[in-house]
Amino acid sequence: MTNQSTDIRFDVPLYTVAEAARVLAVPTSTLANWTLGYTRHRPESNNIVGRPVVTAFNALKGQPSIPFVGLAEAMVLAAVRKAGVPLQRVRPALEILSREIGVDHVLASRKLFTDGAELLYDYSSKAPTGEADAVRELVVVRSQQHVFTGVLLDYLTRITYGKDGFASRIKLPAFEYAEVIADPYRSFGQPIFVHGAARVSDVLEPFWSGEDIDSLVMEFGVSESDIEYVLRAASRQAA
Repeated sequence: MTNQSTDIRFDVPLYTVAEAARVLAVPTSTLANWTLGYTRHRPESNNIVGRPVVTAFNALKGQPSIPFVGLAEAMVLAAVRKAGVPLQRVRPALEILSREIGVDHVLASRKLFTDGAELLYDYSSKAPTGEADAVRELVVVRSQQHVFTGVLLDYLTRITYGKDGFASRIKLPAFEYAEVIADPYRSFGQPIFVHGAARVSDVLEPFWSGEDIDSLVMEFGVSESDIEYVLRAASRQAA
């Protein structure tokens, strides 16, 4: 276990819900449900209650509430969502994972990557039918081993883990193939280009003000292709 009391990844809120949703390419309302939980009222039946599954702090509206570890957790859940698996179906499995692996923030732990697929498959053999089917959507057999499916595996490989086994850097999925990362120790976790280390916002601002891409490449040391990927992502988000 890491000493979380002195670790910026766990203790410092760096992102608003809207900011985190934008860089992970998930709807803001979805991420809000993951961080705050939800209650869905059903007439003539019990309400459906979903507990929070992403680490977040209480904060005023529009203020940062999600620490870096929460961003990592949310990215894994974004992969589950992208794979088409309903989160409510895999919630019990996530609780089992946390208990079996024996760490807090299991979604942001390297142990999820190394041990999670096998544990999920074992869980699916005992789970109720609906949950078992959902879990099996996330796990496949390859070389006689249980591994995560393509979408989830792709997202997990975007995470770089620190010496303590917890996420320390993320290649952000919203920017497609651009080399854009979030690193809590650089620029307060805001998206930055790997090449040139400029913040994405610092490059976009002069572009929106009329500066051309060639000038930005020279000024910030960022590749033309990375800028173009980021611009496409920003245009989709604004649409």
